[in-house]
Amino acid sequence: MKEYILLIDTIDEKGLVYNVSKILFANHLNIEQNAEFVDKNSNKFFMRSIISGELNPDILLKELKEVLPKESTIKINLKSKKDIVILATKESHVLGDLLIRYNSGELDANIKAVIANHDYLRDLVEKFDIPFHCISADDMEREAHEDLVIEKIKEYSPDIIVLAKYMRILTPKFVENFPKQVLNIHHSFLPAFIGANPYKQAHHRGVKIIGATAHYVTDDLDEGPIIAQDVLRVDHTYSWEDMRRAGRNVEKVVLSNALQLLLEDKVFVFGNKTVIL
Repeated sequence: MKEYILLIDTIDEKGLVYNVSKILFANHLNIEQNAEFVDKNSNKFFMRSIISGELNPDILLKELKEVLPKESTIKINLKSKKDIVILATKESHVLGDLLIRYNSGELDANIKAVIANHDYLRDLVEKFDIPFHCISADDMEREAHEDLVIEKIKEYSPDIIVLAKYMRILTPKFVENFPKQVLNIHHSFLPAFIGANPYKQAHHRGVKIIGATAHYVTDDLDEGPIIAQDVLRVDHTYSWEDMRRAGRNVEKVVLSNALQLLLEDKVFVFGNKTVIL
């Protein structure tokens, strides 16, 4: 029996859960899992339900719209593997972790391709029988290069685009082509320590906590809605190389966790933040 994920984002009012449940019951659908959240400050209601049974998504969507507020956003997604395209540059730690998780079956998705602006990671990617495309940015205007990347991505029609330490700033045009589809990871020193080696800067300042942030990409650099974060404590015994090693481990875990949340349709974007159900 097929399973679907029902996502509702609406204005809070009495009887919402009752009305939704009544529609599902009338359509002979079973609620396998359910999670809800109400943001009191904005009076917003969020609901994620895994439902099972035979259904016509268009009919169910029409019936739900009739009982929910007009401002409601309703999505009904078939529970299935999502397609992913990964963008990379030279660093292998995040990409390698995703490939290993994919190869072991831990990452429940289809990695359709890896696109990079350097050829450094080709051997790594092709070991996993995944298409690798190098689109070099050398001697090319940023916009022209990005157009080629966008064109290549669209050949695969991915649900999610993962920036695995893709060290290029994306333009508003790129974001416009893939709204709420691009996931990025960065060390949590930003924006305090920017540049080629933030871990050296952090070491010189004697930081005591390092970590990583995974977020949606928007027009505001590294300021999109946050999906996952984590930190670990360090001390004076750490060299900057130790800090970098620890930071890269955190980046791998945080990106993997954030991606899993997206694959399971657990992320609602609410203003410039997220609700995770």
